Amino acid sequence: MSEERLGFQAEVTKLLDIVAHSLYSEKEVFLRELISNASDACDRLRYEALTRPELLDGDANFRVLLTPEKDAGTLTIADNGIGMSREELVDNLGTIARSGTAAFLAEAGAGESKDAPSLIGQFGVGFYSAFMVADRVEVVSRKAGAKEAWRWSSDGKGSFTIGEGELEARGTRIALHLSEAAKEFLEPARLRGIVKRYSDHIAIPIELAEAGKAKTETLNQASALWTRPKSEISELQYKEFYRHVAHSFDDPWLTLHYRAEGKLDYSALLYVPSTPPFDLFHPERKGHLRLYVKRVFITEDCPGLLPSWLRFLRGIVDSEDLPLNISREMLQKNPLLARIRSGLVKRVLDALDKRAKEDAADYVKFCESFGAVLKEGIYEDTAERERILALARFHSTAESGLLSLESYLARMKEGQDAIYYITGEELEALAKSPQLEGFRAKGVEVLLMTDPVDGFWLSAVESFREKPFKSVTRGGADLGKIKAPEADAGKPEEAGEGAQVSGLVALFKLTLKDAVKDVRASERLTASPVCLVAEEGDMDMHLERILRQHKQLAAGSKRILELNPKHPLIKELARHVSEKGASDRLADYAYLLLDQARIVEGETPPDPAAFSRRLASVLERGLGS
Repeated sequence: MSEERLGFQAEVTKLLDIVAHSLYSEKEVFLRELISNASDACDRLRYEALTRPELLDGDANFRVLLTPEKDAGTLTIADNGIGMSREELVDNLGTIARSGTAAFLAEAGAGESKDAPSLIGQFGVGFYSAFMVADRVEVVSRKAGAKEAWRWSSDGKGSFTIGEGELEARGTRIALHLSEAAKEFLEPARLRGIVKRYSDHIAIPIELAEAGKAKTETLNQASALWTRPKSEISELQYKEFYRHVAHSFDDPWLTLHYRAEGKLDYSALLYVPSTPPFDLFHPERKGHLRLYVKRVFITEDCPGLLPSWLRFLRGIVDSEDLPLNISREMLQKNPLLARIRSGLVKRVLDALDKRAKEDAADYVKFCESFGAVLKEGIYEDTAERERILALARFHSTAESGLLSLESYLARMKEGQDAIYYITGEELEALAKSPQLEGFRAKGVEVLLMTDPVDGFWLSAVESFREKPFKSVTRGGADLGKIKAPEADAGKPEEAGEGAQVSGLVALFKLTLKDAVKDVRASERLTASPVCLVAEEGDMDMHLERILRQHKQLAAGSKRILELNPKHPLIKELARHVSEKGASDRLADYAYLLLDQARIVEGETPPDPAAFSRRLASVLERGLGS
């Protein structure tokens, strides 16, 4: 069969330029990426061979072989992993955002009885790093179980060729025709240094074949990093293993390495990233913790290994007790997995609690990245609810940073018997909410909650340390019990003002009728004329708005319109209540103030045309006409 020339997907050409000039700061990492892909190919075959041992074809000793050839100017990276077919070569190496790993997952997950491992090998960005050092890249691959091999070749400038190739056994051989500026990567000493720095953790041998030497040299320890004593592992080795399992370029924020022994025997090497993964808020909320059994890779995204509210964790768990042939269905029912999960959760929460106490400022960085995900556990995990609440951090009206609930309780005012909060989408908008005015006047701190999950867990949690949570957007906020600062006591109400405002409240009730649940004078407002609040016991206003937006709620509850009896506009309107024809003239003001309160809450008037007409009418005639 003759070679066929095909074009890269349009985005690939752009990506190649980005990879070569921007993505990697050090060119040497190309070798890390290609070795990582080779390791994944071996893991994939080891997994497949659990049910199809004939794929090993008598060769179960996995390895990666580096062969520098100075005369030819080539560096070859070869593995005896699962290999690729012609279609896989085209799909994986010619199309961005497609990887052998991803396609394998989709195929493996199609059957209910078959598990679906998800590996880090991204034949995409990682593979394209080869073009940082190579003028031309040739890939020859033979799929495990197949007789034919295929050859892929490209100079990375818009197209590639695909045709029949020659390979004696299964696996993949990548030959890099190095550019003049990259000839350093033909030096054995240079290769040894790179492997030691970036790939020493790889659990299969990485061998070097030098010209003139009969035997190959193993460059790495070729043992699973998590099986080694912590005293023998450097910080750099921990970092590089994190980048391997997470396929990430940042440093881990937290590393947790331990071995559980006794009734349950397993090792865990867990990482908290320093930057949020791109899929952190994907609707599927999948985890990315690798499960091994006796050093054999089984799966990533193991159902039940971690709760979804810890899905930001990366790393591995290696069990000595689970069976090697365990399937997804068996995992879901296996009691050992539940015990491993319980142990992992406890260890992670202990580590977070320790970091929070030892370095509060650094812990705030974690909360800024993953606090919203961690708080999902408050709603979902009743057993760990109190611990997660103590670990959660919140914005408030009292300071610009994040604080704990313990700090909030320590600052509660005399007479305050609840933890006050307000939920919304934007921190700045919440801080300006009129519902906060009375609390600020009394010096009462209010938590500003902007994470989408806040409304949900608050609906399920009644209190913290015996202090109830209470929304400032609900009625029943008794601020009269809390003593106001002496300087803010305000002047006494003038004779007759109370009666006039009561008359205005009654008039607004008659005018607005079914548009609101009630109209009443407010204790919480100091600067704004009106605001909307929910009745005590009704759903939080922000949560209701979220549910309506997602079609989970057909219609919203009616709200209470509160009037500020000390506001000049309300006082002036109250003065006109007793005048002849006041009900007709003040009706427009009632509806305008209701729509104003809706707008402040982030809602739109239900009848914009009527709102516009009333506004124009009021502006035209003026208040006193």
